[in-house]
Amino acid sequence: MSLQFNELARRRLRTGPEDKVYQVVKLARVIDALAVEGISVENALAGVRISRNATSSPATRVSLNQIIECYRNANKLCRNPHFAYSAGLRFHVTDYGMYGFAMLSSTNYRRTMQFAVKYHQLATPLAEIDFKEAGGCGIWTFTPMAHPRIDASLYRFLVEMQFGITVSLHRDFIGPSFAGQELHVTYGAPDDAPKYSEMFGCPVLFSQSENQLRFDAAWLDRTPKLGSEITYLTVVELCDRLMEDIQLRLGLAGKVRQLLLTKLLRPLSFSDVASNLNMSARTLRRKLREEKTSFRNLVDELRMEMAIRYLRETDLTVEQISESLGFSDVASFRQAFRRWTKVAPHKFRQMSGETAVSA
Repeated sequence: MSLQFNELARRRLRTGPEDKVYQVVKLARVIDALAVEGISVENALAGVRISRNATSSPATRVSLNQIIECYRNANKLCRNPHFAYSAGLRFHVTDYGMYGFAMLSSTNYRRTMQFAVKYHQLATPLAEIDFKEAGGCGIWTFTPMAHPRIDASLYRFLVEMQFGITVSLHRDFIGPSFAGQELHVTYGAPDDAPKYSEMFGCPVLFSQSENQLRFDAAWLDRTPKLGSEITYLTVVELCDRLMEDIQLRLGLAGKVRQLLLTKLLRPLSFSDVASNLNMSARTLRRKLREEKTSFRNLVDELRMEMAIRYLRETDLTVEQISESLGFSDVASFRQAFRRWTKVAPHKFRQMSGETAVSA
């Protein structure tokens, strides 16, 4: 089991793939980048279920499923093999509202990193992120979200886009000369591997255990030129309210997801969850129905996410994964996994082999 993953998953708000709680900026920037490549808006938004006008409205809220569908289109349609990284570089702190403004106004770069991780939910996360310092390096670690539509190709797309976004944001709040020292990726070396170091501006190591952007920690010792303690604290308060707003938008389903996640090894029953929420089982069932979901669907979503992570990131056997997720037998798990992803667990692990060396 990936302990780091479980810790990251527990501390972020639990959103479902269809929850429309995120701002539309991550769609808009990719659509703009695709237009430069000669790809029409209609093709970029095929299957996304959103209009072009809606992608420029600050009131629009989208789901993770919609963003993933757009990125799948981009990955399929764009002939530029390094589109994801270049698209990531188009993102700036001004695209992230209060989240970006807080990073810009922080008076201490180490605190900026802590803030970025804690409030990452405001950035429409398609990957879990973590930050640490070790051996004189600042180290960002990125783990693309577990989703049945994220295959090996899209996994690589998300990793390279995240690298581009991270470099661009650091240049915005630290300085335009910011550069990475080394990149680590879990996938194997592509045919154009020699071009990667030139493109990213630093050595790129393939087939590593984690996706990481490493940079000289001395960057963190600098004094932010735009830092303002009063402004920073004020904006952090506003970010707290935005996090609360997301939680409210998630409603009861979000609370149930959070409860389920805290008891991964000993899954809560429906009556246990109702009791924890101080309501009757009948009331819980009715309220979830009003939010167009059910306890079974929420458990299913969480099991799917965990199963994908286990197969990608650990060497647990299918039998061990089945048991850890509370299935009565391995046959039931295999049947469920086929329903989620259209492939058998062992086949999924095989297909993901180029993205995770532990698989």
